[in-house]
Amino acid sequence: MNVTIVGLGLIGGCAGLDLKNEPGIRRTGVDFKPEHGTLALQLGLVDDLRPEGETLSDADVILLAIPVHSIRAMLPQILDVMKPGAVVIDFGSTKAAICKEVAIHPRRSQYVAAHPLAGTENSGPAAACTGLFRGKVNIVCERDRSSPDAIMVAQKVFSILGLQTIFMEPDDHDRHVAYVSHLSHVSSFLLGQTVLDIEKDEKNIFNLAGSGFASTVRLAKSSPEMWAPIFEQNAEYLGQALAEYIMHLQRFHYQLMKRNTRELYRVLQEANTIRRVLDPAKSITPTFQEHSL
Repeated sequence: MNVTIVGLGLIGGCAGLDLKNEPGIRRTGVDFKPEHGTLALQLGLVDDLRPEGETLSDADVILLAIPVHSIRAMLPQILDVMKPGAVVIDFGSTKAAICKEVAIHPRRSQYVAAHPLAGTENSGPAAACTGLFRGKVNIVCERDRSSPDAIMVAQKVFSILGLQTIFMEPDDHDRHVAYVSHLSHVSSFLLGQTVLDIEKDEKNIFNLAGSGFASTVRLAKSSPEMWAPIFEQNAEYLGQALAEYIMHLQRFHYQLMKRNTRELYRVLQEANTIRRVLDPAKSITPTFQEHSL
């Protein structure tokens, strides 16, 4: 099976590494940054590099691991030139706009709309590692619009990567990830910007930054090239999520200015119940103690 990976950064590179030792798979890389392609080849992320036009027409599987606005622009063209029976899978973090772009394409059934919920704050070929996808959730949208053969081929790729696939409609996907992924990235980016604006002496930031600050702004190190298009394509649902987040911040600010310790505690205790979602085994219910606050 000839697999072409378009985009050799973190996601494409990790996919390439996980496919490396699978018998019968030949990995071809395409990247629009020549230096990325060269490094990816040196690191063994792919077996060879070829120009986009040459490799897409004879690929059995095409993985799109590029920014979502590029997926949206390229996907119809790829469907135009790919061979009959080939499958194209995108790994974009938004789905509705991309699916709409090819909704009436005559080869729509050869496309599988996927989103592996995996990543780090690092980017580029050097950030690629094995096992990034193992055990992670993978969302496939519009399953019924992909042919059974395309789904079967895609599931084989997902299985090699170690992904656990679920199915969802594009609008539901975009609404949910606006809250659990995109909002957290916005928060991290803007917290980093806020601190940089207020504290101009970056040495003080470095000296005072503890693990709490570092973990909270970790996502602010993510690639703007990737995340700005994600925010733009999911503006409606992300805007709703931001409005609710701002409302909670404003309420917290009001109680803080009133020095209302009990209400602040209530808000924090309520937020603590997120433990039941993220780590049920370690969920605890704290007890209010006035003197400890």
